[in-house]
Amino acid sequence: QVHLVESGGGLVQTGGSLRLSCAASGRTFSSLPMAWFRQPPGKERELVAAISWSEYTKYYSDSVKGRFTISRSNAQNSVYLQMNSLKPEDTAVYYCAARATPSEPTTLPYHYWGQGTQVTVSS
Repeated sequence: QVHLVESGGGLVQTGGSLRLSCAASGRTFSSLPMAWFRQPPGKERELVAAISWSEYTKYYSDSVKGRFTISRSNAQNSVYLQMNSLKPEDTAVYYCAARATPSEPTTLPYHYWGQGTQVTVSS
């Protein structure tokens, strides 16, 4: 059974940084895209960042471009999201996700999901 487990969320002040981690088990994702989504309070889930298996292709939403960095370790079967210059509008539950089949990293849907980790940015 596949499990994705996020960690690293928390409460931070505006301008601060957090690093989210996601460890996968039950399946190797070294040849598959992985991504981070987020769901702000009262809003729909949105794609924040995605990365190809080789790290050659990375996607960022306009709202986080230049502030967030996605990376992965295929040896650790993990994906990371470094979040800098955080803003109150970054407050959301952040979800790690992985695809079940090879594709461009922005291809939807994603098939495997973590349980989410709360990120709260205070003003």
